[in-house]
Amino acid sequence: MKACAKAAGERLPLVGAPARQPLARRTSFVKVNRLSSQHETKSVVSCSVRVSDDKTRRIEATAEHILPATNDHVIKAIDSINGGQVIAVPTDTIYGVACDACSAEAVNRIYEIKGRIQTRPLAICVADVPDISRFAVVDHLPHGLLDSLLPGPVTVVLKRGNNSILERSLNPGLESIGVRVPDFDFIRAISRGAGSALALTSANLSGRPSSVNIKDFEDLWPHCSYVFDGGILPSGRAGSTIVDLITPGVYKILRDGSSRKETTAALGMFGFVEAW
Repeated sequence: MKACAKAAGERLPLVGAPARQPLARRTSFVKVNRLSSQHETKSVVSCSVRVSDDKTRRIEATAEHILPATNDHVIKAIDSINGGQVIAVPTDTIYGVACDACSAEAVNRIYEIKGRIQTRPLAICVADVPDISRFAVVDHLPHGLLDSLLPGPVTVVLKRGNNSILERSLNPGLESIGVRVPDFDFIRAISRGAGSALALTSANLSGRPSSVNIKDFEDLWPHCSYVFDGGILPSGRAGSTIVDLITPGVYKILRDGSSRKETTAALGMFGFVEAW
């Protein structure tokens, strides 16, 4: 059993966040062909993957791997995460690809899928604000500050600290970690049920625009054990606001994202000033 899993304990119940209304599956995103044989009939989804020689090869992914992001499919997502696989999920900002943050093999797979250099760090996603202290240093922050920002479209950058249960293979050489608690029940239920943090990054090839529906990252479908469809996300392609909270009383906006104004206002209420 991995070190993170041991520290996290048994699988946690899927409770703690109010359930959203199930999102209807948008079948218009998926081109489905019916294949019949003497023994079975199944649906397949045709999509393409760009390979190194710049040619396009056709592949087929079973339609069962593209599922609506509803409570009915949380267990499938949890089992994939605990099995070291990569999944695609909606968040409160854009679509992301996620895996177990304590699995070096799974984290490396995300870098390979995105074509991203490993010196660019990954953020983590946790289910609830109190979980952050298992992975990062929060003792220097005023009581209630994190609750004023999260859950929401904000990534807080904190020191990992010596007591962090994250494996050192995640973002090696960095003493900080970006942490998200998205305002989206589906991904939070996955993290809660897996009993661990999720390594999370945008569902797109490195350097390409962010994704607000699953069609935007069709090239990545074959590399994910499941693609969970939350429909067209309304927040635009800006992603989360990234704010450095490592220094007591001081914040630094590292990316404007979709919630800069709300983030700076909340920090100002706690007497934080912006670093220049």
